[in-house]
Amino acid sequence: MGREKAVVGLSGGVDSAVAAYLLQRQGFEVLGVTMCVLGEENKDVEERMVSDARAVAKALGIRHETVDFTERFRKRVADYFVEEYLRGRTPNPCLMCNRHVKWEAVLGYAKSVGAEWMATGHYARIERRENGRYAVRNSVTAEKDQTYVLSRLTQEQLARTLMPVGGYTKEQVRALAKEAGIPVAGKKDSQEICFIPDHDYAAFIARRRPEAVRGEGNFVTPDGRVLGRHKGLIHYTIGQRKGLGIALGERMFVERILPETNEVVLVPDDAVYCDSLLCGDVSFMGIEPMREGEVRRLTGKIRYAHRGAPVTVTMLENGCLEAKFEQPVRAVTPGQAAVFYDGEYLACGGIIV
Repeated sequence: MGREKAVVGLSGGVDSAVAAYLLQRQGFEVLGVTMCVLGEENKDVEERMVSDARAVAKALGIRHETVDFTERFRKRVADYFVEEYLRGRTPNPCLMCNRHVKWEAVLGYAKSVGAEWMATGHYARIERRENGRYAVRNSVTAEKDQTYVLSRLTQEQLARTLMPVGGYTKEQVRALAKEAGIPVAGKKDSQEICFIPDHDYAAFIARRRPEAVRGEGNFVTPDGRVLGRHKGLIHYTIGQRKGLGIALGERMFVERILPETNEVVLVPDDAVYCDSLLCGDVSFMGIEPMREGEVRRLTGKIRYAHRGAPVTVTMLENGCLEAKFEQPVRAVTPGQAAVFYDGEYLACGGIIV
């Protein structure tokens, strides 16, 4: 009987490279695949990524292929990102990419080559709980934990996924890469959204939807008092303080973005806090789908870098999840994901509305 096959999504970074190396050590037949999604606009970025991935595959002695998912990525991730910003929301495109593009691409390739598994370099662990459901579990290193961006994955996707680096720290992963002679052992982690490498979100949106981008409007207080002029809604996000381009004599923060009136609402820092939120498009992972009126006590995160806080969640009749935090949380942002944990396991999540 042959070895089990695992397809690793090679991004050209050290984490996915070490995931492939660890699976080799465990006895898997490993194949590498790189997902091409960025198109002509970022062709140079993608070429470097593919080149690094090929170098990793060569060093490990594994087969490497590329798959073109440019069109699917444009529709499910880039267009989604643009439309959310135009609605005054702040999306997290990585969540949508993971579920609708990355896993689709790599699992599809795995099926085509007869592989039982796909694997990634995410800092998380996958376990099957006593209730029979698969869930991502926090990685062993809190500073690199990536469970938040995996909250949209389905039971079917999790059942066929391996995350070998979830039991290691970043320092250990780099040491393993050096041990294996992997050429990207010292490569820096990417900090930007992959399809906007220059960080200029507003310019990206303006190129994609020039007819929908509105120009200057007013900064206002919650009661409508005009504070000054802003340069366009797509330049701002909730909780933002820096880069407002207005001097008011005190620290002010974006509380709301109002596309219908082309206004940005500013408030002092203490007014950016609230203790409840609603989220829609709810997905359940480590717990069974909740019934209408059902209440659970969990730990909630409202953004990737949020440390998490005690919360009570209630399933409403409209399919939304209401979350009430024990202590107010800062800058609840429509469009971001609210992710809820049962201990170390991701229980459920949704998009803040």
